[in-house]
Amino acid sequence: GHTIVEPRPSLVPLESPDEFCTRMQGLALKNVMLTVKNQKKKTVYQEQGELLFTHFGLSGPLVLSASAHMRDFGKDRYTCAIDLKPALDEPTLDTRLVRELTAGANRDMDNLLGALAPRLLVPVLLERAGIPGAKKAHDVTKQERRRLMELFKNFTVAVSGPRPVEEAIITSGGVKVSEVDPKTMQSKKVPGLFFAGELLDVDAYTGGFNLQIAWATGRAAGEGAAEHLKDPT
Repeated sequence: GHTIVEPRPSLVPLESPDEFCTRMQGLALKNVMLTVKNQKKKTVYQEQGELLFTHFGLSGPLVLSASAHMRDFGKDRYTCAIDLKPALDEPTLDTRLVRELTAGANRDMDNLLGALAPRLLVPVLLERAGIPGAKKAHDVTKQERRRLMELFKNFTVAVSGPRPVEEAIITSGGVKVSEVDPKTMQSKKVPGLFFAGELLDVDAYTGGFNLQIAWATGRAAGEGAAEHLKDPT
């Protein structure tokens, strides 16, 4: 008789249709800002940290946490936007680009850009900015530099859905918590029935929080069940 919130994978890697993810598989980006927006352009998640490109899309701590906010792939579409240089605002980053382009005026762009981005990311940045890798830095136009700067601040990755539930760290969903006594974990509908851990509709980010949920509710349910056995009334 309990209400069950449909279980879904949470803290799970994300699949992307963008082929460049496969080209950059194994690339870990640290200290980047990840922003996730839905199809209405509303921000559903934003945090700074580490993520990983894989053969299927995106993974890593930031992505796992973001997935907890991407609840309805059946009705919504999501886009990940990565700020590769969150410590620099656009004017400061543009000044840095001008300095690099001036200092390496005779260098090819695919060589010069290595000072600003990881090796696997360089050809993708240039391709998306429409700049040939063999182009000399002194030939880069103001418009091309602008496109490059915008990519550094807003590198978008489309998301098609989560990975299978077998790859999820936890699930969201389960028994509705309003139907459970939070002090004893006993069902409000069926005396003598106790719930703990992921059976309940509770979930949290990575970092030990889900383990804490399991331990805390497990202890409460165990103590509650023991008390119930002493006095079933």
